[in-house]
Amino acid sequence: MSSKDHREALQYMLHTVVYDTSFSPCGRYLAAGNKFGDVALFSLQSALSPDIRSEAKCPVFTFSVFKSGSIYSLTSTDTLLICAGEGNIQAYKWSDIIGKNPKLMWSLAIPKKGVFSNPEVNSCIITEQNEGNTLYAGAGDNSVHMWDMESGTHKGCLSGHSDYVHSIVAKDKGQGLVSASEDGTARIWDLRSKEAVHIVKPFEDEMCSRPDMGKWLQCLAINNEDYWLLLGGGPTMAAWHLKTLTPAVTFDTPGVAQNVAMFHEDKIFSAGTSNVFNHWTITGDHPMAVPVSPSSVYSLDINTASTANQVMVVAGSSSQMDVCTNFGYTAFSLSFVPAFS
Repeated sequence: MSSKDHREALQYMLHTVVYDTSFSPCGRYLAAGNKFGDVALFSLQSALSPDIRSEAKCPVFTFSVFKSGSIYSLTSTDTLLICAGEGNIQAYKWSDIIGKNPKLMWSLAIPKKGVFSNPEVNSCIITEQNEGNTLYAGAGDNSVHMWDMESGTHKGCLSGHSDYVHSIVAKDKGQGLVSASEDGTARIWDLRSKEAVHIVKPFEDEMCSRPDMGKWLQCLAINNEDYWLLLGGGPTMAAWHLKTLTPAVTFDTPGVAQNVAMFHEDKIFSAGTSNVFNHWTITGDHPMAVPVSPSSVYSLDINTASTANQVMVVAGSSSQMDVCTNFGYTAFSLSFVPAFS
């Protein structure tokens, strides 16, 4: 590598932010998307090998999705990796990526809406319904857009937020959806009527409000029983009863906003604008805060596709993505290095 390439590689790694990760359907690989529009593929089998070498912590393959723009969301199906961010939503076959020959399978553009042109997509999910699979995308034009996965037809959008949508999650076995927005509200949608049946405003609740940190919401999760709704961001993260839409318990992190959260077995994991990821109980106890490499965390992901490679990956404002084998400490880190290094 020339001295110029070396400097460029160091600058790339210094400024890398990893916004999302996704495990392959076979559970043997991890894909990560960064602020430069690149996707890196890592071999978990190699990284978890007892005789691990330093190169096993680096990508086996890297390719560009967006020439100028970030990847904010990675969503996996049985065959596809769907990439979204500052550009069209794009899909690639996992088999092609693993074979180091990714070919664009399809591309979806958000229709122009008023003064907005090519708004970013911050979150994507896919739901299975009687009429087929639907792709939902929370976007920067304050809406959640919908496409038929088979035909690629745009099926309209869920409108009502007054600022961009950070996160979306499905509920009621795909019959409902919850969106969390910069406007400080979480909207609960009935997908049959395409109407918001409830609007939750944590910034107005005495238990959650933190005026000094703003009203925006990004942290969003629902447990498998559709009983608890986690909401956080500017307001303190709290677990809301979905039946009564009242907060039952808060998870206090003074001065720190939670960007991401998830339910796992009998635990809650969350992370945000500090270099730890938190373990919680549903009663609000905080038994552990695990130090991690990113100064801010944007992605927590657990590999459920493979028992042999079941790990948690923590990613965010760092080229280092931490791998936790028992979720209580960082076993090692993967390095998002540029393709030319």
